[in-house]
Amino acid sequence: MSFQKTPEGYLNHLSQLFAEQGDPIRAAGQMAYLRNQFEHYGLKAPEWLHIVKPFYREHGLFTGKRLWNFVELCFEDDHRELHYASIEMVEYAQKEKDPQLIKLLEWQITHRSWWDTVDWVSKLAGIHFRQFREQKIPVTRRWIKSDNFWLQRAAIIFQLLYRDKTDETLLFDYILHVKDSKEFFLQKAAGWALRNYSRVSPEAVIAFTETHKLAPLTRREALRLIVK
Repeated sequence: MSFQKTPEGYLNHLSQLFAEQGDPIRAAGQMAYLRNQFEHYGLKAPEWLHIVKPFYREHGLFTGKRLWNFVELCFEDDHRELHYASIEMVEYAQKEKDPQLIKLLEWQITHRSWWDTVDWVSKLAGIHFRQFREQKIPVTRRWIKSDNFWLQRAAIIFQLLYRDKTDETLLFDYILHVKDSKEFFLQKAAGWALRNYSRVSPEAVIAFTETHKLAPLTRREALRLIVK
């Protein structure tokens, strides 16, 4: 099938491929799983990736303004698989090492937000901050101080892949900033980040949980891997 290699053309072609190979019955279950916030074609991750990866290899990737345009068009569509497809392209675009890409990552965190996309983009933000270390503190500090709990969640979990390179002080400071929040996704994120860090420094996590009054969910998640 021929199509224009524009953001609009990419979107139209991908949506047609997704629709042709989707499963409406499975889509109903996927929509229910995400609380009916998004439409679905009924494609599992390996299935939509099987479509997207060769498509991008064959037809190329967008950068700059055309990448922004493609992402925005995908997010205007109600189908979650197209949101995923745009994030996949942004992940490939990180190889270009564009310092301005953090603006697009932040945009994706704050639009059509739910844990599935926010957690993925937070991982990409963590990769970005390894490329541009000077952005890490000013950007994530602004996120944690914002009134958007998805940005706050991203500030807490962006270091999940850092392991022994984790900035412990930053992690603990950000968790303390939201420790009194009743928001489930923040309590869960804090516990997740602490549990992950406990693989590297269990003593530090134990000391942190004993020194500070954390939400029961956060504390329970933080200590799950630790055998006392």
